[in-house]
Amino acid sequence: MTLEQLRIFIAVAEHQHLTRAAAELNLTQSAVSAAIAALEARHGTRLFDRVGRRIELNETGRRFLPEARAILAQVASVEAALADLAGLKTGSLHLIASQTIANYWLPTHMHRFQSRFPGIALRLTIANTERAAASIHDGLADLGFIEGAIDDPVLSITPAADDELALVVGNAHGWAGRKALSADEFLESRWVLRERGSGTRAVFEEALRGLGKDPAKLDVALELPSNESVRTAVIAGAGAAVLSRSVTEQAAAAGRLVRVPFRLPDRQFLAIRHRQRHATPAQVEFLALVRS
Repeated sequence: MTLEQLRIFIAVAEHQHLTRAAAELNLTQSAVSAAIAALEARHGTRLFDRVGRRIELNETGRRFLPEARAILAQVASVEAALADLAGLKTGSLHLIASQTIANYWLPTHMHRFQSRFPGIALRLTIANTERAAASIHDGLADLGFIEGAIDDPVLSITPAADDELALVVGNAHGWAGRKALSADEFLESRWVLRERGSGTRAVFEEALRGLGKDPAKLDVALELPSNESVRTAVIAGAGAAVLSRSVTEQAAAAGRLVRVPFRLPDRQFLAIRHRQRHATPAQVEFLALVRS
């Protein structure tokens, strides 16, 4: 059994999908399949059930998953200790971030960090807020950056940056060109929302409650798993959406999206780490950089 096989097993178990796990790990699907097959053959047991073209974690796999996570967390702790001994000349830093942050905010800071500390290898995983928090909790990543609130006492949560939300519609929508909009009119439109567990959706729904509106009463046309798919659906006329202003800037400048003048509360990007795990110099420096 190798650490790489454990990493692949965990990714497949979390996604229940070979192709998605391969994409996250930057591997080919055949390499992922081979690693799972080798792990199962080496120990003479099946970890997944193949149901048609799908793959599902079986009872043995479910029992093995927390053990695999614990092993990788321990390895990460050992690597962190060695990185401390080397200062910031060598080492690695595994980041996990929600989509808006990973696609539009974090890469610039990663570039700045690597320019200062070229010996530190950076790795970024993209996940929604809930999964990012779970990965930090389980020791599968060093630092997380999320958009929505979480409730986990073992995680340290600190503000990292401010972000502005924008209400957007397509050109043919009835709100396009409006000079003002009331929250009462929200129930008159169809909506395109991110999936449950997304920080963008959680912040929007909390803002609605603050306006005295029940999010459950929205006419939700589509729930989609990425900012880009939401933006595309809105441009196509599927409904209104709330997205980070950074996600909408180019499409709005090109006239493909229309921003509706409705003030939504700003939100914060939050940095999270495990309180009980050692903070390496690389983690400390990265957090200081993004806050600056």
